[in-house]
Amino acid sequence: MKTNKLLKPILFCVIIFVTGHKAQAQNTELSEVWVADQGNGTYKNPILYADYSDPDICKVGDDFYMTASSFNAIPGLPILHSKDLVNWELIGYALDRQAPLDHFSKPQHGNGVWAPSIRFHNNEFYIYYGDPDFGIYMVKSKKAEGPWEAPVLVQEGKGLIDPCPLWDDDGKAWLVHAFAGSRAGIKSVLVVNKMNPDGTKLLDEGTIVFDGHENHPTIEGPKFYKRNGYYYIFAPAGGVPTGWQTVLRSKNVYGPYEDCIVMDQGKTAINGPHQGGWVELESGECWFAHFQDKEAYGRIVHLQPMEWKNDWPVIGEDRDGDGKGQPVMVYKKPNVGKSYPRQTPPDSDEFGLNKLGVQWQWHANPKASWAFPNAADGYLRLYTDQLPEDAKSLWGAPNLLLQKFPAKEFAVTTKLTFYPNEELENEQTGLLIMGEDYAHISLASKEDGLYVVFTIAKDVRHGNREKQEIITKLKGNEAYFRVEVRADAKCQFSYSEKGKKFKAVGEAFTAVPGRWIGAKVGIFAIRQDKINDSGYADYDWFRVAPL
Repeated sequence: MKTNKLLKPILFCVIIFVTGHKAQAQNTELSEVWVADQGNGTYKNPILYADYSDPDICKVGDDFYMTASSFNAIPGLPILHSKDLVNWELIGYALDRQAPLDHFSKPQHGNGVWAPSIRFHNNEFYIYYGDPDFGIYMVKSKKAEGPWEAPVLVQEGKGLIDPCPLWDDDGKAWLVHAFAGSRAGIKSVLVVNKMNPDGTKLLDEGTIVFDGHENHPTIEGPKFYKRNGYYYIFAPAGGVPTGWQTVLRSKNVYGPYEDCIVMDQGKTAINGPHQGGWVELESGECWFAHFQDKEAYGRIVHLQPMEWKNDWPVIGEDRDGDGKGQPVMVYKKPNVGKSYPRQTPPDSDEFGLNKLGVQWQWHANPKASWAFPNAADGYLRLYTDQLPEDAKSLWGAPNLLLQKFPAKEFAVTTKLTFYPNEELENEQTGLLIMGEDYAHISLASKEDGLYVVFTIAKDVRHGNREKQEIITKLKGNEAYFRVEVRADAKCQFSYSEKGKKFKAVGEAFTAVPGRWIGAKVGIFAIRQDKINDSGYADYDWFRVAPL
């Protein structure tokens, strides 16, 4: 078919507009690998098959908001939004940098943001979180989407963790928290403090209101509520992988508190179901969101029905009538008055925006020179950054751009073009599975060209180094990398020069957790030496698909 010469520029512009629009839209498409909403009025657990550790939720009008621990990853304190508690959108973060800034400019594995709580009070959102090395912080905002104000240090101190506020009916404010034994030297106790009404300062040293050593060891992660004249503290106990959900109640804020186990594993396969938040709907239904530890997959989020019996909550299904529930795997969706479209946090990225997609987090506070999204041309440019002198592996690299595992099984494929500095060797960029063990497939620059390299490192937290295998010399500077993640986190890496036939490299690698987090998948660009003009890699897309 011949095309009129005058129409060619118009058609070209239409194509550019359509493809550019599609690239931006794809960043918010429904995940292809995990959707909790089954489309028939029911949902399946987990509602988020991703590492949103220590979740807490609050309800504001017809909207629900969730946050979670982010430890050393930045941006931190993810903010998720839902209209029905099943379909969740990741709308942003409450922390764009972590304080103290210099301290968190290097990876601080397992440190940083622990077990936050989110509340809506006086028309503002409040998030409290404990940093085990510095104290209890608070951030707030008029809108959940932000901007969020800079963190306020509510109480300085080591080992103060898992804070949750309660604004009482008489205007008084309280805060409950736990202790990290590794810093404070005590644990398995919960403390209530007086707090000033604006939530910026604790007013006393606190009072121990519950000691869990005898029946609820490692009690932590408390959430504070008031209902029917009772003060309630929802708190997990028994340890992360094997514990249960405890609820405490008292007519007095300082106790004494009665205790009751309201949910445990029961006869299900859901280990350690606990730590989360409760909301009540206009329909009268109550729901509880909590995590389950899945090792390399992190602490994934489940949703349980909840009902009240004799002023005690029962979470999940109470099949034997003893007041203690067990988790459900499939259940009817919450009655929020109407149906909403299916929605998931993003995983694939076509790099069609002039900013990083919300699914991405750095390993530490980022530098402005690390990444430059280019929506006009549809790629993400990563400049190589020098590996810190004291880093023995990528465990010490701050410029790892990573996201959470999004499902039990999935494949990631990415296309990249590498432009190393011709005067420098040992620049490297590629596709990474990161944890305390890690593996990646990368392009490495040598004197005579670019090479495909496969790398494995084990137990890097204790200083172990990488083992590299040179696979082949690349003919050009463009490559396609893929990793397939199967059940039990078995990961197989492969590559292609044309994007059609992929060649497997190395043996299958088993992903493992990081420090208090699940394994992550992402991309990186590093170099060994200092230079004033580093090389860079352009990533065309990053696609997550079913196996």
